Amino acid sequence: MQIQDLPYPDPGVPDAHSGPRFLWWLGRNQLGGQLKALAWGLLHFLAVSALPFCVGLAVQSVVDRSGTRLALTGALMAGCGACIALGELMLHRTAVTNWITAAARVQQLLARRTALLGSALTRRVAAGEVVAVSTGDVEKIGWFVEAVSRFSAAAVTVVVVCAALAVYQPALGVIVAVGVPVLAVAVLPLLPRATRRADFQREKAGRATELASDTVAGLRVLRGIGGEELFLDRYRRASQEVRRAAVRSARMWSLISAIQVLLPGLLMIAVVWRGVQLARDGRIEVGELVTVYSAVMLLTYPLRHFEEIAMAYSFSRPSARRAARVLSLERTVDSAGSLAAEVPGGDLYDPVTGLLAPAGRLTAVVCGDPDAAGLLAERLGGHASGPGEEAPGESGPKSTSVVLGGVPLDELPLECARTAVLVQDKDPVLLSGSLRELLDVPASGLVSAEAALSAAQCGDVLDALTQGSLDTEDPMDARVTERGRSLSGGQRQRLALARSLITDPEVLVLDEPTSAVDSHTEARIADGVRSLRAGRTTVVFTSSPLLLDHADRVVLVSEGEVVTVGTHRELVHGEPRYRDVVTRETGEEAAGEARGRAVPGGVASDDEAVLDGVLEEIEETA
Repeated sequence: MQIQDLPYPDPGVPDAHSGPRFLWWLGRNQLGGQLKALAWGLLHFLAVSALPFCVGLAVQSVVDRSGTRLALTGALMAGCGACIALGELMLHRTAVTNWITAAARVQQLLARRTALLGSALTRRVAAGEVVAVSTGDVEKIGWFVEAVSRFSAAAVTVVVVCAALAVYQPALGVIVAVGVPVLAVAVLPLLPRATRRADFQREKAGRATELASDTVAGLRVLRGIGGEELFLDRYRRASQEVRRAAVRSARMWSLISAIQVLLPGLLMIAVVWRGVQLARDGRIEVGELVTVYSAVMLLTYPLRHFEEIAMAYSFSRPSARRAARVLSLERTVDSAGSLAAEVPGGDLYDPVTGLLAPAGRLTAVVCGDPDAAGLLAERLGGHASGPGEEAPGESGPKSTSVVLGGVPLDELPLECARTAVLVQDKDPVLLSGSLRELLDVPASGLVSAEAALSAAQCGDVLDALTQGSLDTEDPMDARVTERGRSLSGGQRQRLALARSLITDPEVLVLDEPTSAVDSHTEARIADGVRSLRAGRTTVVFTSSPLLLDHADRVVLVSEGEVVTVGTHRELVHGEPRYRDVVTRETGEEAAGEARGRAVPGGVASDDEAVLDGVLEEIEETA
């Protein structure tokens, strides 16, 4: 795989059982690139290691006063220099290619997993950790793959040079052959501690990244409540913890580096001391002594890659573990599907809660717990487990899928299930780009952008985008900033609603789509959505009386199951639990209502007056 061939047609199925196994799987998929790097690395390192022999031959030629041998040695050194240059160039090129292609493979795997899990991903893994894995961790994993390219060639070169020295000059070669392995393993006792410190540093950095991500995401809210300084202090403390952890980790690695310099120096002293004795006794030639000395000196070059591979593995192992954790997450339903890729039609039914959304009707769901409502909304789209279900891979009851038109969603291919049911959560994300690009989403083609924007009451949003754009008069070409930060919360909600309406799915699930919109606009949105979605199945999670009054049927869900079903007006008068959620009625008010009703001929309670006023407001606004 070359860089120009990226992205991969298929990045493969990773072994995500553990970090080391994921690195091993990644290495096996990079085998071709690793063999190329090994070949070029051997050319480079062996050419570097051949220089001492050339120097020894040159010195001995001068001692013997042989010009022919000196000329041949010079030509040999020139050839070694050419091999060194070519080998280094191609080794760097191949190793960096391995780095980039490995990082690209990991990024493709992460992107595919993110698309598979959807919004359920951030419920199972912190958003900051996902950001850390897809940025810094990918780089460290790629670094390890690149380091393996160099280390493999360096290790073979060390073995070859030690064997050559033992044959060339046994008296000194034995010292080198024994000393070099000691140098290679001398730092092994320090690696566990260095690895733990690196893991601790990476953990602190991940927490700081998560805190920064959450702070930026909630910056508008923080400014509204004056909490910038509070969160700034929190991030400052987290940043200082990262700095202290990095300093402790750097101290350990500097100690390892110092040992890697000290021990080769001691080996060189021992070789020179022994070589001088042998030369004085006449047992070796001066050229042989220079050759062995130069070889030992140059061996420090490939030995540095032993330290590099240890450092790269120490830093990449926790990164690989985090990547494997994300890649091991599975959708709670079968992503492959066992039925034909046809979008079914019919009623939407959740067997866990008993929620039924009839086909072609607007169903409103009232749930007192917003978190439970969000989970149920995701479950209706096949993105999350229902109440009481176990996560994938754990023991417990098997997941019971939501059924659409008699077909379980987990028996549909993922693309077909996503086409059939679209879920818009309570905090939709707007990507940066023009409004035309924002609304350019997979759709049935039956709903135009103008109709969707009109139903979502986006007229003032278009005006705001046009005024904020100096280079265009067409609001469709106006740019939307990242996550729509230049817009208010209500404007972002309405643009997201328009985007969902354009797709025109068989089933549209909306989780609090108007929570940041004023009541008059909310009433118009309710009427627009009802008209535009006529004949389509729509489920709205809300507690707003304005939306509930436009629904064909209202379902009250409490403690994970359906309690009652009816219209808004029926339930608000006849179901106390429903009235508690919709009108925010307190216990004292409920008791007052009971006392008022207990008085014969008494006037209506305050709560009844409030309810009548709410109904009148709904009628007037509509």
